[in-house]
Amino acid sequence: MTSSTQTSKSMKQLDAFTRQVEEVKTPKSDINALIFDYLTLAGYPNAAAKFSTEANLSPHQHGSTIEARQEIQDYIKRGEIENAIRTLNNYDPSILDKDEPLHFALLRLQLVELIRKAQPGGDIGPALEFAQTQLGPKAPRTPQFLEDLEKTMSLLVFGHDKLDPSIAALLQPELRREVANKVNEAMLQCQDQRYNMAIAAIKHLVRMRAWTEETVRKEGKKDLPTRIDLGLDSDDSDQHDGTENGLESMTHDDTMVTT
Repeated sequence: MTSSTQTSKSMKQLDAFTRQVEEVKTPKSDINALIFDYLTLAGYPNAAAKFSTEANLSPHQHGSTIEARQEIQDYIKRGEIENAIRTLNNYDPSILDKDEPLHFALLRLQLVELIRKAQPGGDIGPALEFAQTQLGPKAPRTPQFLEDLEKTMSLLVFGHDKLDPSIAALLQPELRREVANKVNEAMLQCQDQRYNMAIAAIKHLVRMRAWTEETVRKEGKKDLPTRIDLGLDSDDSDQHDGTENGLESMTHDDTMVTT
């Protein structure tokens, strides 16, 4: 059999296999959504935006993680803690639900900002009410919470020019930066969990395809090529931040391990 004949036969077999795959494959819309999540969570907002346009996806996630993190950081560093908490809850309410120390740290910082506005000589009523309703029920359950609340309430008792250094530190920008960093770390951990889930789902699809190819080869029904491209490569790698090549490499590596 000549080389051209072998090539023609191989192409026909590949076409037949491809048609069979088309009949049972995962809906393209689901795969597009999965790839979009990967691009967003991996930190490629421009590629995610372009991909969502090309794939006709809703733009509800355009850079959502990166933009939300930056917005919350800015709110905290400006002392707008209520806005920060609201934005964080809109992004993912489970973050504060699962992390009580972080939630307490944000509430205490909000109390500090209320005290800052009330001193000197202002109305301390809003600060007292906030401490009683928001922090009071949480503090007795944890010794560290109680200690932190007591230190913060000291700001209402003593003049700000006569404070112990450990108490005066509550009014410094460093506390805002410290809490902002904790929130950022919590969001990154949440992002990593979603990112890992996206990667796992992509690898699962690749394993399914690899298993199908290998099964067909073992049964001898089809003479398939040793490698079938997944179609993720792009002629213009810069256009998508190089992510297509990264996905192609990741999925092919996983295929080789699986098969």
